[in-house]
Amino acid sequence: MTIPISISSPSSCTYDIVIDALPDLTFDRKVAIVTNPTISALHLEKLLSKIVANEIKVITIPDGEEYKTMQTIEDILNELFEFKFDRKSLLIAFGGGVIGDMTGFTASLYQRGVDFIQIPTTLLAQVDASVGGKTGVNNRYGKNLIGAFYQPKAVYINPSFLSTLPKREFGAGVAEMIKMAVTFDSDFFEFLEKSDLSDEKTLAEAIAKSVAIKASVVNQDEKEQGIRAALNYGHTFGHVIENETKYKQYLHGEAVAIGMVMANRLAVKLGFMELSDEKRVAELLRKYNLPTSYEISDAQNFYEHFFLDKKSFNSKIKFILPVGIGKHVMPTNIEKSTVIDILLEFGIKR
Repeated sequence: MTIPISISSPSSCTYDIVIDALPDLTFDRKVAIVTNPTISALHLEKLLSKIVANEIKVITIPDGEEYKTMQTIEDILNELFEFKFDRKSLLIAFGGGVIGDMTGFTASLYQRGVDFIQIPTTLLAQVDASVGGKTGVNNRYGKNLIGAFYQPKAVYINPSFLSTLPKREFGAGVAEMIKMAVTFDSDFFEFLEKSDLSDEKTLAEAIAKSVAIKASVVNQDEKEQGIRAALNYGHTFGHVIENETKYKQYLHGEAVAIGMVMANRLAVKLGFMELSDEKRVAELLRKYNLPTSYEISDAQNFYEHFFLDKKSFNSKIKFILPVGIGKHVMPTNIEKSTVIDILLEFGIKR
């Protein structure tokens, strides 16, 4: 299956997202594969058997969200300079969302921009992170606060890579599927409720549905000036959780799962969501062993971290909240006291 990305403004670019077995790839230029030791050990040999290029270099970076930093970007750039890559060279992101984000960001920087393609190997990256051109790194202030919108030339999604994915990583990817279903597609939500994603064909269908939603949104709003911000449902809360736990306690999708629970609680309080729908979302998250609770030690400090979110502006926080299941709203005028009340519900029980 091929799903096209066609962005008319501001980038004016097109590329394909191919969901199938990895094809043979031939490049008349130098190629650098950016990966980590885990993926390299599991799948690099298979990827190398599919690629023909003038020269192939493998750049291996440490595995983990805590290494998603400017220092790692500099390390990748230095290797590209050492290998004498030029503006016609190509980078391949081969791994999960962290690899994809950093490879894309490096590609946007090297000699003012070189081509890159995405070959995602985790469910989270296949259904979300590899699609749409968001790239970047974290810093001590928050997640993905340094980066660029930089579109790949192609995305190759091969579900067979998921056969080696740990259970927690799989669940983290499902969280991103649930995110899209709650905000955009009630039928897809029902599909996820009723389906067994351990079935290979069902999983491939769910990946395709998720990618189609993401592609449709990106085609309308590449740089998150409007509807694309809705894809951050769960992230406003989740990014603070990741920052508070130093990116070590939760996988990204796990933090987003908790963030969705918090956003749903706020949506119920404001009358956007019924309690029955809040429970349905929580039950679906738990079906895939995703966490649904978190103890906030300081509600005021947690709240202040919202202002480092990329969606905040003019000292206002934009929350992405579900309207039932399948729709969303993005209010910026929620009273601080209302949000604090919700955060206190998640406070440490003394």
